[in-house]
Amino acid sequence: MDIKTNLLTLADGQKMPQEGFGLYKVSGQSTISSAIHSAYDAGYRLFDTAQLYKNEAEVGQALTDLNVPREELFVTTKVAEENQGYQKTIAAVKDSLHKLQLDYVNLLMIHWPIERAFFDSWAALEELKKAGLTKSIGVSNYQVIHLQYLATQAHEMPVVNQVERHPRLNQAPLVRFDADHQIITQAWSPLGRGTILNDPVLMAIGTQHHKSAAQVILRWQLQSGVAFIPKSVHEARIRQNTDIYDFSLSDHEMAQIDQLNDFHRTGKEPTLVYEYNKKW
Repeated sequence: MDIKTNLLTLADGQKMPQEGFGLYKVSGQSTISSAIHSAYDAGYRLFDTAQLYKNEAEVGQALTDLNVPREELFVTTKVAEENQGYQKTIAAVKDSLHKLQLDYVNLLMIHWPIERAFFDSWAALEELKKAGLTKSIGVSNYQVIHLQYLATQAHEMPVVNQVERHPRLNQAPLVRFDADHQIITQAWSPLGRGTILNDPVLMAIGTQHHKSAAQVILRWQLQSGVAFIPKSVHEARIRQNTDIYDFSLSDHEMAQIDQLNDFHRTGKEPTLVYEYNKKW
């Protein structure tokens, strides 16, 4: 198994790479093009962007410049808070496709749950899937209560839930809930934005396997059954993040990493999300 052959089957039947390439806070055409080219050469096939990142056009150009068959790529984008609502979501996604220079994305997600457009935005995603503008639909930053609420009106449920997950925030109850409901959990900030790379437990496990702490964390993500999207603009680190398929963590080592959970979040809700949701 390697990064290109390691695929997860979503509930709708589409196959998704378990390890993808995140593009949050990556900007500038030359930087994005270089990073995506390096990532593709290293074996990445899933590329994750979002309307909120304001780099869809640059990502689209970089993917076009790869000049590879469309079916080789798994492209994800997400609907921003200000674009939610039935008609606004549909219009915004069509604009995203124009920027990405694509006829469809592989996975389209609601970026954050907001009360004012909760069901209308999801209904738009269902319609966009029917129209062939996305292969799969999912959500990002949804907790159990949001998924349970969505289930009261949705015609189909998300196949992916992208959330912050790393050893300091292992999201164990949510990961279990997602798995029980045929939803793949996908980890953003899978390395905790570097806040845990000097942890002695991770470093000791890495020494045992001749791997870095970052590689140990990504292997923990992989063996946990979740998808994950590390990001980097440095070619050496991009390749290092793919070099996790030639070793395994023991049950004891997995448990040691699980025990590092201290509920630390590296991110927070955008101000707009907070404003929309403070009455919930």
